[in-house]
Amino acid sequence: MAIPLGEAALLGLVQGATEFLPVSSDGHLALAQLLLNGHGDAELATAVLLHVGTLAATLVVFRKRAWNAIEEGLRGIGRPALLRETPGGRDAMFVAVASVPTAVVALALKHRVEESFGSLYLIGACFLATAAVLAGTKLAPNGTRGTRATRDTPGWSGAFLVGIAQGSAVLPGVSRPAVTIASLLWLGVGAERAFELSFLASIPAIVGAIALESRHALHGDEAPGALALATVLAFVVGLAGLYAARRVTVAGKLHWFSFYLVPLAIATLAWGYARP
Repeated sequence: MAIPLGEAALLGLVQGATEFLPVSSDGHLALAQLLLNGHGDAELATAVLLHVGTLAATLVVFRKRAWNAIEEGLRGIGRPALLRETPGGRDAMFVAVASVPTAVVALALKHRVEESFGSLYLIGACFLATAAVLAGTKLAPNGTRGTRATRDTPGWSGAFLVGIAQGSAVLPGVSRPAVTIASLLWLGVGAERAFELSFLASIPAIVGAIALESRHALHGDEAPGALALATVLAFVVGLAGLYAARRVTVAGKLHWFSFYLVPLAIATLAWGYARP
């Protein structure tokens, strides 16, 4: 079924505004879909292109770091010492190690999540979990104030932990930036570096998800204009959201978003209780 132009515009705005802020874009998209048409899952083609839009925003902002990671990572295949000695090599190693548990956890949860994506109880509970994670960043030992850090990049065990956290974000209402940045802060990584590593680690995860879903996304009945509008809006608004998220993270104000998520979670749970 072709998506209406107005709905496409709304979904693009929601995706762009919430993908990079620690509030869960999937949770907000599910709520938007429930409000618009009574079910919590967007058309597959729409969901894929929304993520293409915000992925493009990520690549624009982190293009230098991402390219260095690719370059040094490939060189590190022949010279493993580069994976420890160069910034790009350390980035490549972190992303590679984190991507393994991310894929395992996300694939393990995928079918269960798809069956209950429209569950307001699940979404509300996950919003509460994200709020708790964000509130906890106020107590993180390093990284919540300025850019001071005790570590540049976590070791293998730290990267593995971040990967598990990232995989859990397949649940609607669990924010990927919230759980990965919080994990990095608690590992002693400074705020700006935690922000950077969080989004570098997201790139292969999102690319993989797009590749898996795009095989089934196009059925010939989509409205190209509406899909293009949603993608462009997700990209443009996502750029603004990414810069805003960086400022909030570096300022040590991530916990502020818990004051938004707790009332949203309560309202979502109440809606689930009242919904026939």
